[in-house]
Amino acid sequence: MAKENKVKDSEELLRAISELEKEKEISKETLFEAIENSLKKAAKEHFGNDENCVVEIDRETGEYHLYQEKTVVENEEDIVDPVTEVSLEEAKTVAKKAQPGDIVRFELQSKEFGRIATQHAKSVILQKIREEERNVVFDQYYSKQNNIVVGVVQRYIGKNISINLGKADAMLNEAEQVKGEHFRPTDRIKVYITEVKNTPKGPKIQVSRTHPGFVKRLFESEVSEIRDGIVEIKGIAREPGSRTKMSVWSKDENVDPVGACVGLNGARVNAVVDELGGEKIDIINWSPDANELIQNALSPAQVIAVAVNEDDPKSKEAMVIVPDLQLSLAIGKEGQNARLAAKLTGFKIDIKSESQAKEQFGFSTDSEEFEYDDQQFEGTYDGEGFEGYDENYANEEFVEEAVNESEGNDAE
Repeated sequence: MAKENKVKDSEELLRAISELEKEKEISKETLFEAIENSLKKAAKEHFGNDENCVVEIDRETGEYHLYQEKTVVENEEDIVDPVTEVSLEEAKTVAKKAQPGDIVRFELQSKEFGRIATQHAKSVILQKIREEERNVVFDQYYSKQNNIVVGVVQRYIGKNISINLGKADAMLNEAEQVKGEHFRPTDRIKVYITEVKNTPKGPKIQVSRTHPGFVKRLFESEVSEIRDGIVEIKGIAREPGSRTKMSVWSKDENVDPVGACVGLNGARVNAVVDELGGEKIDIINWSPDANELIQNALSPAQVIAVAVNEDDPKSKEAMVIVPDLQLSLAIGKEGQNARLAAKLTGFKIDIKSESQAKEQFGFSTDSEEFEYDDQQFEGTYDGEGFEGYDENYANEEFVEEAVNESEGNDAE
């Protein structure tokens, strides 16, 4: 009867472990170890010592045994510690060939431990399950760090937003929210996980909708060429809610990186723009040549010349000369175009109109270098002007149309 009960207990133990594994996503081995530790804890509570206790659990059948190992001594009066020592006479009841000095095992029944010891054992198991549950959730979201997840808005805590991500909550702080965006409880929301910390109360997850990585991941989800590694996003400069500049490059000369990101009739870029609430996006070709990259970054403005500070290349200073009618377009509304171009390229960009350049330091397209503020600049232009220069940009009506197009379009 006792054996049948033991088998039944083992089956129930296996069933409980399997259910916990599925429900909590905790490995069976971790649960077995928790049970082993709980039995040793109960033994310690009962005997005051668990150093000579051994727990064995069959992972296949769920059958478990708790043993107390004791050192054999000749006579009962030689016993100093009855928890760790046993007389030869008693030892032979479990091991007929036992001799003094041998280690013999006595099986213990957990039912003998009493109520208090059993409660302690249960608390050990529950604590381990809670710890592992937190670790599982932490690992799950830590692996999603720097990626986009979808959550549900729960409530506002001050100006911060609490978001349920499924098995954990995240906090969208006010600084990580895009100005002008408003969400209501139960709204589904895409967010970018910036940081996941493990704490005693569970994982602490910080998310963002302003991070440049948010834009990068959105394009990865829309553009197959980026996912396949053919097109690479080289840099992103962003002023959330207003405008983003992104530089792209293709490993395959037959694939246009800008065209791939824009998509047929702008389908791909518009999908990203919609998720960003109408934020304008400029996509430019990346180049290893700093002069060409700066020229592209100042798009949609046309450039006559770009020159970097050759006296001190580490200063990352560049001079850009644009047609007179292009100056406001190059700088942008409240300096935004120039500011984003500087962030994207890493250069401090000084923009001059052609007239200003001629007046201040005698600039001429007939020369390939010039001095300004006692610094030597060398450009990538010739007597015919910078490559790609369009004479139409000296026409005021043409420029006004370009400015309107820049301010009205979602993507360039």
